[in-house]
Formats: sequence, structure tokens, C-alpha cells
Amino acid sequence: MHFDEPLSLECGKTIEQYDIVYEAYGTLNAAGDNAVLVCHALSADHHAAGYHSETDKKPGWWDICIGPGKAIDTNRFYVVSPSNLGHCSGSTGPRSIDPKTGKAYGPEFPMVTVKDWVRYQKRLADLLGVKQWAAVAGGSLGGMQALQWSIDFPDFVKHAIVIASAPKLSAQNIAFNAVARQAIMSDPDFHEGRYYDFDVVPAGGLKVARMLGHITYLSDDAMGDKFGRALKGDKLNYDYGVEFEVESYLRYQGESFVNRFDANTYLLMTKALDYFDPALEKDGDLSAVLKDIPTKFFLASFTTDWRFSPERSKEIVKALTDAGRDVSYLEFESNHGHDAFLVPMNHYLDAFKSYMSNIEVSA
Repeated sequence: MHFDEPLSLECGKTIEQYDIVYEAYGTLNAAGDNAVLVCHALSADHHAAGYHSETDKKPGWWDICIGPGKAIDTNRFYVVSPSNLGHCSGSTGPRSIDPKTGKAYGPEFPMVTVKDWVRYQKRLADLLGVKQWAAVAGGSLGGMQALQWSIDFPDFVKHAIVIASAPKLSAQNIAFNAVARQAIMSDPDFHEGRYYDFDVVPAGGLKVARMLGHITYLSDDAMGDKFGRALKGDKLNYDYGVEFEVESYLRYQGESFVNRFDANTYLLMTKALDYFDPALEKDGDLSAVLKDIPTKFFLASFTTDWRFSPERSKEIVKALTDAGRDVSYLEFESNHGHDAFLVPMNHYLDAFKSYMSNIEVSA
């Protein structure tokens, strides 16, 4: 979808025109009220469900939840899944061509925030004929977008599905993001973000950033169960090469990420995470921000998620209950860490499906 109407951003800059790529599943009803917006996390994109071709090795990132008879049932709901502004999978972002210069935006692409994403998503909804979201759903950074939607356009969102998320990043999470960005920006091929001009990629830095991030998405138990101290070979080599299976796995994750993701986009996405703090406008009182909104909430967390721990979800739950809002909350046993919201666990999927099945939409 192409947008010619300028979008004013929180950073004070303006995007004059932009494109948003999205996937949609199901059919929008005549009333325009059976739509579900699916918001993606840091490294995901618009491809949330299904396969693009018969050669695809994996379906979309939330295929376990989206489709006929699944939690977000495409027999009932019209599901919209966009790639956010600033992303690298088709929506306008740092490697897109700036019409003013004829060159890639690169580091000149402005900072974007969760509030900025909600604004363009509202424009997308209007153009698609959506009159009200039956739900806005997402995990991690996607859950933050669902929360922000309920604040910025409360009458447009009947239900907010906030999974494995947080009301703002902890100092530790900001620190992880800072280290990841430093790895990218310290790469000799980064060229202050203008690496497109040199036909290179800061692959080493982006690889390290992904390896660091991936460690935080998994739990100690999950890594232990999957790898333990297993060696790639049959003996120790006493050198600095890859000796343990977990090292090999992380290097593979880093290398595959370099092939599909843009370094400037990674910088942008992590800053959007850092900046998210909807309670800031009320001196840190999230309940005051949520006081008068009609949106109903479903929150879920996972026991071994130490990146966005259950305590962070409970902060949102407390703010909602203090504000007198309607909220359902479940904490699930899982050894998959932060990635648990992407894993097909029956107790989690059954609860999610049960909640979604009770959302009323027009015939």
C-alpha cells in the first residue's frame, strides 16, 4: 500500500511518502468489525502465516496461531499483518530509495517509535475498510504495539492481546540492545550507516548482534536440553574455533540473519524498543494512562522468559486492574524462554483460542 499523505513522527521529522507491505488472511465482513491486526516483533515481518511457495521450508512466524480453526480463526476473522515502517522486508526503511536524493536513506532514515507505527497502522486500517479492530495482537514488541493501540485509539480496539511483553524495557534490556548496536556500528564495513554506497554489509557486527539477541530469547533449560556441552567433533581441539554444538548453532543463526536482515533496520527496531514507555506522559503512572479506555485485555507470559519475565506482564495487569479495566491474565509453564509465544504448546494455544472465540463480531 502506497501512502502519499506525509506522516509526522515523534522525533520531529516527517516521512513525505512511504510504502507498507502487508499480508491479509480471511475476509472482511460488511460491518468492517471482524478484523484482527497482528503486530510483529523485532526480527519478524508481515509474513505471519502460511507459505509463500511449495519450496518454503517454514511457514509464517505465527502460523501456529493464524488460520482456519486456529486461535486467530480466519474463518471468522480478517487478519492483517504489516511490516512496520523502517523495516527491511518491503516497507519503506533505511535501504529504500529517498525520492529527494535518489539514494538509499541509510542513516538519514528518521527514528520511528511504537506510536508512529500505530499511526500508520490506523491509516492502513482506514484504507482497507476496517471500522474497528476486533483485536490487536502481538508478542514482545508486537504486544507493545497492541498496548499502544488501546491508548491512542481506544474506541477502535475491542480487545488487546499482549503476549510475552512489558510496559517498558528494563535497564538490562536497554543494555542488551546497546551492546548489539555497538557491535554493528563498530564493524569496519558499517561506514556510519552508509554501507550501501560501498556495496558491503557490516556482516560481522550484525552476526554478533543476532547471536547476543538469540541467547536472550532462549532459557538456560532450553539451551541445556538442546545442546548441553555436546561437541561438534569427537575431542577438544584447544583452539578458538567452533568446538561446542551451541557455538555452531549461534553462528548459524547469526549468518542466516545477515542474509535476510538489514543492519540499519536492526538499529531502528532496537531503539523503538528502548523508547517505548506509554506511562511517561503521566509521570510513570500506567494506570492513569489506561483509566478511561474501553478495550478489554488478554495477557500471557511464560515462566522461563527472562527477557520479558512474567513480572513485567503483571505490571501491566496491575495497572489495568488499578484502572478498573477488564483483563484476563495467564502465566504458562514453559522451558522455551522468550520464544515460547512462537512455540506450539497446547495449553497456551487452547487458552488463546478460547479467548478469541468469545470475541463477538457482526455476521
